[in-house]
Amino acid sequence: MASERHTEAFLEMMAVERAAAINTLDAYRRDLDDLDAFLTRRGTTPHKAGADDLSAYMRSLADCGLATRTQARRLSCLRQFYAFVFAEGWRADDPTTRLDAPRLGRPLPKYLSEADVEQLLAGARALPAPNGVMMTALLEVLYATGLRVSELVGLPFSAAARDPSVLIVRGKGDKERMVPLSDPARQALRDWLPVRQNLLGKGKGSRWLFPGTGKAGHLTRSGFARALLKVGMAAGIDPRRLSPHVLRHAFATHLLAHGADLRVVQEMLGHADIATTEIYTHVLEEPKARLVNQHHPLAGLLKPKG
Repeated sequence: MASERHTEAFLEMMAVERAAAINTLDAYRRDLDDLDAFLTRRGTTPHKAGADDLSAYMRSLADCGLATRTQARRLSCLRQFYAFVFAEGWRADDPTTRLDAPRLGRPLPKYLSEADVEQLLAGARALPAPNGVMMTALLEVLYATGLRVSELVGLPFSAAARDPSVLIVRGKGDKERMVPLSDPARQALRDWLPVRQNLLGKGKGSRWLFPGTGKAGHLTRSGFARALLKVGMAAGIDPRRLSPHVLRHAFATHLLAHGADLRVVQEMLGHADIATTEIYTHVLEEPKARLVNQHHPLAGLLKPKG
């Protein structure tokens, strides 16, 4: 059959010219076999299939609940296959040029619950000084402000030298924004400053709020990430759920959950586009949808029948 010869020639090209791995070649073969089976049921073949046939195939993948990323991978395979067939002169056209890629959607950010954050902060406070004092200050400021980790570790000493009620942060694009500090964050900074000076030594200074020994002069992002994992493990939080950015996500999600205005949260996070901030409203909707599906008296009637 022509379709089988084309498939074998395509796979051989992928192996020889593009050094595709065995697993990749196996996946392509399965994808093309699946397409062939679908087109056979429609009374055609991959060699003769038109754009409408391939669109129907892609719709069938969505209808059977195939993951969006898997659909996108299948489409990538089809595009490469038909581009090869067209280039070889075995078809007069490439029917995939009219196909739309499936919308992948944006993954929801991971975040900690309010109880998780309290557990994490308690873990930091329980650490011996000076590490416990420093990590408490870092975590309290991060959770109070939603700073990017690079903004947090790069805070100048002047930002907290006079017990401020707000931080002036220089973020992406060298843009400044003001972010209010919570009372616990201000207290944590007050506790940190004398410990910081003791670490520096009498009469010595640093322009950074959280000094470091590396070339940058301040605590690095990777240094903070490692310290955060240690605090999380001590606090009994799964390290797979922790990353420096998770606290920024928690800040935004918890603010919105307590009724904060989306535009205000956007400004505090330093997002140029409010669409970036809106992702946190989807995070809040997900548990609500689960709650309705599990407990609403009509939930059983709303579920699609198999």
